[in-house]
Amino acid sequence: MTIMSSTRQTYDKALEDLQREILRLGSLVEAAIDEAVHSLAKQDAKLAQRVIDGDEAIDNLKREIEDKCMILIATQQPIAKDLRRIGTAFGIITDLERMGDHATDIAKITLRLANEPLIKPLIDIPRMAKLAQNMVRSVLDSYVNADIELAQKACSKDDEIDHLYRQVFDELLEIMQRDPRTVVQGTHLLLVARYLERIADHATNIGEGVLYLETGERKDLNL
Repeated sequence: MTIMSSTRQTYDKALEDLQREILRLGSLVEAAIDEAVHSLAKQDAKLAQRVIDGDEAIDNLKREIEDKCMILIATQQPIAKDLRRIGTAFGIITDLERMGDHATDIAKITLRLANEPLIKPLIDIPRMAKLAQNMVRSVLDSYVNADIELAQKACSKDDEIDHLYRQVFDELLEIMQRDPRTVVQGTHLLLVARYLERIADHATNIGEGVLYLETGERKDLNL
C-alpha cells in the first residue's frame, strides 16, 4: 500500500467517524424535542428539567465535532467535495444545536406552566413535534445515504408544519380574545408552536446542505 492510499484511508475513516458523531448528536436532539413536548403535554416538570439539563451534552458534543472538523481542515487541506463535506458538517451541527436550544426553550415553558391547567388540550402541537422529529430523522438519513430525493421529500413536510402552526396560532388567538385571563399561557403556547416551526426550518437547512454536498448547487427547499 502506498503512503498516499494509506493517508486517504485514514482520512475516509475520519470522515466516517465524523458522520457517526453527527448522527449521535441528531439522536440527542430528536430525543430532546420528543421529551420537551411530552413534558408540556403531561405537565411533567421533572422531565422538562431533564431536557434542560441535557442541553449541555448537546452543546459539548457539537463543540467536539467542530474541533474534529477543524483538525481535518488543518491536517488534510480538503478540496472539492471533501471540503463541501466538512463545510456541510459544520452547518448540520449548528442547525442541530439550535434545535436543541428550542427544545430547551419548550421545556422551560413547561416549568412555567406546570402548576396551572392548560387552556386547551394539546393536539396540534404534538403533531407538529412528531412531524419535526420525522424531518430531522429523514434529513440525517439523507445525509448518511447521500439521498437527494429523501432530503427533498423530508423538506416538503415543512409546509405541513407551517399549516399546523397557523392553525394553532388562530385557535389560541381566538381563545385569548374570548378570555383575557388566558393571554399569558396562550402566549407561551404560541411560542412553543413557533419553536417547533423553527426546528422544521433548521431541518430544511440540513436538507439543503445535503443537496449542496451531493450536487454542488445551492437550492432553497423552503418555498
